[in-house]
Amino acid sequence: MDYASIIEILDSTVRLGTPLLLACLAGLFSERSGIFDIGLEGKMLVSAMMSGAVAAVTGDVWLGLLAGIGASIILALIHGLASITFRGNQLISGVAINFLASGITVLIAQSWFQQGGRTPSLSGGGRFHDIVWPFADQIGRIPGIGPIYQNLISGHTILVYVAFLCVPLTWWTLYKTRFGLRLRAVGENPAAVDTAGISVIRMRYTAVLICGVLSGIAGAYLATSLSAGFVKEMTAGRGYIALAALIFAKWRPWYALGSTMLFGLLEAISNRYQNIDLGVIVLPVQFMQALPYILTVIILAGFVGKAIPPRAGGVPYVKER
Repeated sequence: MDYASIIEILDSTVRLGTPLLLACLAGLFSERSGIFDIGLEGKMLVSAMMSGAVAAVTGDVWLGLLAGIGASIILALIHGLASITFRGNQLISGVAINFLASGITVLIAQSWFQQGGRTPSLSGGGRFHDIVWPFADQIGRIPGIGPIYQNLISGHTILVYVAFLCVPLTWWTLYKTRFGLRLRAVGENPAAVDTAGISVIRMRYTAVLICGVLSGIAGAYLATSLSAGFVKEMTAGRGYIALAALIFAKWRPWYALGSTMLFGLLEAISNRYQNIDLGVIVLPVQFMQALPYILTVIILAGFVGKAIPPRAGGVPYVKER
């Protein structure tokens, strides 16, 4: 493997890892407040459909992004209503959201566009385009560092840079602000937070809304940046992979960056190398395509017991009178 191939794989890693990173940070906010969210997949899917549909109709990708975020927030509020207000089972609520999104996205897309449950292809102002950084062509001629700047740092859509900026922003919010302290406290000991006069309900709804926004951006990225429109089940399990990455990262922002890029790397390798000859055996294309999901199972089997979630996670809070 030459240097150019490595750069190309890393470039694909960034592109493929971006929706996982956004979804992982979304789950991090929600679960840090004590609300487990299995519905990341559903929120990403409905966001991808709405962003692709609105961008196709209006020709404005920013309106598509806002529509995708709005659709994701609606599902997030439904999850919050079921989990926080009515104190329902959070896992069942999340699974129900995933089933709802899987069916309703195809139904609406087919009703609107009659293209087999997909939206029209996006072009021009209907999708995000790569941003070329200053002097990318000139610096790209420099051996070694040049291709990194030209192909790896430069040349991504704005949502990629937003996703990476969200990592230090999330760290600062959780560990350096009063809001972050309260959010983490709600996920660990909501009764103590309530005793201090802070609304547990309000904090958890705020975290669920933040989760909805980030999931919406992740879904919109799939339809308007990574692809050129919505297709049926285009999330392809990324919401579940993001949850596995969150467990692997132990609910920490910087670790989340590393774990999601690891999944992105595996997907990039599987897309580039369809069959790998190890001499003794040949790994078929099906095995390569299954690599990210195999890693998901390994992580869930090997790290769930070692990664300690927020103590109040998944437990509805009942205010003591």
